[in-house]
Amino acid sequence: MLRWGILGTAKIARERLVPAIHASNNGTLMGIASRTQQSADAFAQAHGIPLAFPTYEAMLASHAIDAVYIPLPTSQHVEWTKKVLAAGKHVLCEKPISLHASEVDQLIAARNKSGKVAAEAFMVTYHPQWIKVRDLLAEGAIGKLRHIQGSFTYFNRDPDNMRNKPELGGGGLLDIGVYPTVTSRFVTGQEPKRALATLERDPAFGTDIFANCQYQFDGFDMSFYCSTQLAARQSMIFHADQGFIEINAPFNAEIFDAVTVTLSNQAHNSAQSWSFNATQQYTLQVEAFGRKVAGDMVDLFTLENSKKNQAAIDALFASGESGDWESV
Repeated sequence: MLRWGILGTAKIARERLVPAIHASNNGTLMGIASRTQQSADAFAQAHGIPLAFPTYEAMLASHAIDAVYIPLPTSQHVEWTKKVLAAGKHVLCEKPISLHASEVDQLIAARNKSGKVAAEAFMVTYHPQWIKVRDLLAEGAIGKLRHIQGSFTYFNRDPDNMRNKPELGGGGLLDIGVYPTVTSRFVTGQEPKRALATLERDPAFGTDIFANCQYQFDGFDMSFYCSTQLAARQSMIFHADQGFIEINAPFNAEIFDAVTVTLSNQAHNSAQSWSFNATQQYTLQVEAFGRKVAGDMVDLFTLENSKKNQAAIDALFASGESGDWESV
């Protein structure tokens, strides 16, 4: 059993990773670290965690922890991923793992030096609905792919929320624009060649609150929008000459909608559907990570993959500044 510790008491840790580790078949949640003993004790008591550490450093020094999950603000991901690896522990870091693709090189070097497992927490890549979409595209179930269309939005104007603080890595592209990007790359096995984006920023926060984005791939293109100040919506559609595939709850699979993949034919008079409502993608992610640590052959989301995904996001930001297409 891989002994997990969580570095911080963020909402995603509380609501997603704590239950996922408890439910996993190869991991046990041993510790929580916070900035005070009182905060750590309260979290540990509420979630049945044996060890409560008053500082992040104290957890990294503990021999009772094998692997650390990092849910800290984005601006701290590179720093603490390196510190976890230097402490001789495996690390699963919440997305995005960095603010810029160039920063990932530091993490690759730190991983290689430590010999430990390091991965960015893209839980969607472990969900069977996305594996199903990848298989359908690979077998030509809808013919020649021509266009991918996506959206991911929510409404959050809380000035104290990290998503509205640019100094912490807030903003829509880094928080949720990464998901249409990574899933399109995952199921097609291709990288975007260039990117175009228009960005709108909140005058008070300074974060990007709406992004209208395009990617050009080899043989098909993609358009998506993401926003932190629109009514909640998420969708992904893969459109080809012989049909199209729709995903109802592409990203927040457990909570947004019925988890269904639907393939419609060219004439739109016949459809096949696959449902995955019982699947818990965060648990699958934790279990895959544990198997990788154990030495199994697991298709874990690598840091090299992280660099490619962030390079696509970097190109969107660059395009938002230049107003023109930017190479990825």
